[in-house]
Amino acid sequence: MSDTFHAMWRSLAPIGRSAATGGYRRFAWTGADADCRLWFRMQAEARRLEYEVDRNGNQWAWLGDPAAGDAVVTGSHLDSVPDGGAFDGPLGVVSAFAALDELRSREVRFRRPFAIVNFGDEEGARFGLACVGSRLAAGQLTKEAAYELRDADGVTLPRAMEAAGYDPDAIGPDPQRLARIGAFVELHVEQGRALDLSGDPVGIASAIWPHGRWRYDFRGEANHAGTTRLADRRDPMLSYAETVLAARREAELAGAVATFGKVSVEPNGVNAIPSAVRGWLDSRAADQATLDRVVAGVEAAAREAADRQGVDLAVVRESFTPVVEFAHALRDELGKLLGGGAPVLGTGAGHDAGILSAAVPTAMLFVRNPTGVSHSPAEHAGEDDCVAGVLALADVLEGLACA
Repeated sequence: MSDTFHAMWRSLAPIGRSAATGGYRRFAWTGADADCRLWFRMQAEARRLEYEVDRNGNQWAWLGDPAAGDAVVTGSHLDSVPDGGAFDGPLGVVSAFAALDELRSREVRFRRPFAIVNFGDEEGARFGLACVGSRLAAGQLTKEAAYELRDADGVTLPRAMEAAGYDPDAIGPDPQRLARIGAFVELHVEQGRALDLSGDPVGIASAIWPHGRWRYDFRGEANHAGTTRLADRRDPMLSYAETVLAARREAELAGAVATFGKVSVEPNGVNAIPSAVRGWLDSRAADQATLDRVVAGVEAAAREAADRQGVDLAVVRESFTPVVEFAHALRDELGKLLGGGAPVLGTGAGHDAGILSAAVPTAMLFVRNPTGVSHSPAEHAGEDDCVAGVLALADVLEGLACA
């Protein structure tokens, strides 16, 4: 099993990797995405699985009759954030195929249909909305809203899908497919250091913190950086800078997290006062009340700064996911199947499993990340821990799907 895992890992590793940074740029409906999709299909066909792509561009590899229902499904995603790490998403997909290989080596008999899935555009790096493939399938993103999504070059989601050879007219809720699924288990590298601190290679997710993304549009007046008096300026960059500091302050006071990680500036000249600054806030907290308090505090500080600088401000919530408590019965079953020794921990990161949880019993396994770093080339999981993750996933799948 470890040999097949490492062989798959080596074959996937070069796709979409930047020679300059060592990070990955696997964005939805690009050439790198197409190569990842081809890799998935080749793995499915090499294992004699029935391969299909659903109406929203998600890839499936089936063992048994999907129409029989009560299927056990595992998998994750293959796309990345800009210059992301190798493990976020791909570890779950590679481990899914490796776990199937392990089960076949055990000569177990499947009593329920089984599938491996690669959800499209989980990270939202290109169009700004996370989990597009699973949101569409679950009816949490309408076709009309999806058609409004644009990338930094103004290319719409349907245009990008069409250019990649997919039919954008078909996208939308897929309740019949979700009704086939009896349980979905997603394995993922831990995005934090809880397992490293506890000394455990594998853990079980308890819940996903509520989280969302908010766009802040500051509009001022473009002018010459060298000839405009400070008192005469309507500089949106100042308002934005104060808002970034306010986000850190509000999150620290509340025990939450808040990040402005993306910004665009117009006209973006060294010697020009900006006319507009657009920044994206990502905020997450352990409970809804805390998140609401942080987000409200950041917006209040932004409006105060904008008023003081003579700058206009518009705030738009682009996405939001409420707290996700994974199905307790399934979560407890995973604990039993792993011998009761795996720690249970929460996470501030969103996942396709969280999106599907409203329609399907879902659970997650985490694999230790010794650095705690994620969304970076420094993201890591040791070889022994990856193998431990595959074996844990295989044990879980055997208990859920096999006789």
